[in-house]
Amino acid sequence: MFLEQGIKPQNKFWLYLIGSVLIIIASFIGQIPFSVAVLYKTFSNKEAFPTDNAAIMKIFEPNITLFLVMISFAFALAGIFLVVKYLHHQTFLSVTTSRKKVDWKRVVFSFLLWSFFTILSFGLVYLKSPENFVWNFKLIPFLILVFLGSILIPIQTSTEEYVFRGYLMQGFANLARNRWFPLLMTSLIFGSMHVFNPEVAKMGYVIMIYYIGTGLFLGIITLMDEGMELALGFHAANNLIGALLVTSDWSVFQTHSLFKDMSEPSAGLDVILPVVIIYPILLFIFSKKYHWSNWKEKLTGKINVVETSN
Repeated sequence: MFLEQGIKPQNKFWLYLIGSVLIIIASFIGQIPFSVAVLYKTFSNKEAFPTDNAAIMKIFEPNITLFLVMISFAFALAGIFLVVKYLHHQTFLSVTTSRKKVDWKRVVFSFLLWSFFTILSFGLVYLKSPENFVWNFKLIPFLILVFLGSILIPIQTSTEEYVFRGYLMQGFANLARNRWFPLLMTSLIFGSMHVFNPEVAKMGYVIMIYYIGTGLFLGIITLMDEGMELALGFHAANNLIGALLVTSDWSVFQTHSLFKDMSEPSAGLDVILPVVIIYPILLFIFSKKYHWSNWKEKLTGKINVVETSN
């Protein structure tokens, strides 16, 4: 069982607090190249240092910004690996899945399924209001984006999954010895981590329904499937296909995507629809394909404390 793999006599919750700090430090170290580049660019141009994230993201050409920002996630992922191995004395596989090895077919299926939904939903939005979008395609920058994005964005999304659906999910399970508390806490923290995104400033806090709802969805599929494979595939598809399809001046990342959204952002059905309709459809598809059962016990039940020795 996935959560039980983190239940060990020496795996006290305070170790997860220390581990979280170490992972954050690793991420900060990874942010040094971007910070130095921003400082150098600002001072060399004799400009005032930008005070908001949106302005900082626009200092460099989008592909350069993508590369510099994503470095921090590579450092954080390395930090997670070291913390799991040396602080908790677990294998990396034990915070990934309950299976004997990572099921890459699950990762690919989830990636393709959500890619299909993402492209379909964008197509419907475009057909409804084509005047809100302009063709943004530039061959060479787009090809560079595809190359960089295909490598770096899965690192970013996997890092977030290992933090929330892997490391912290097992950490809160150690604390509470049940399933609902890790599910709820990781979803709330995951959503809260997005509160400083430019989208929140533009659309208001109602968009937090989407972020927290997405965290809850990812937590559910992790607990029901006893592993992170489906969450890894979904998250990678969500960010990568989104970055390739459409960008805007108010989004957290500006990319050399195929389209640019010129509309003024507002939080409406597009915030609620995925959480209350599309995610349940995905849960139904996953449950049928992977024969999920005993939902109540897997999502809210107590954890049978069987100390493991991963």
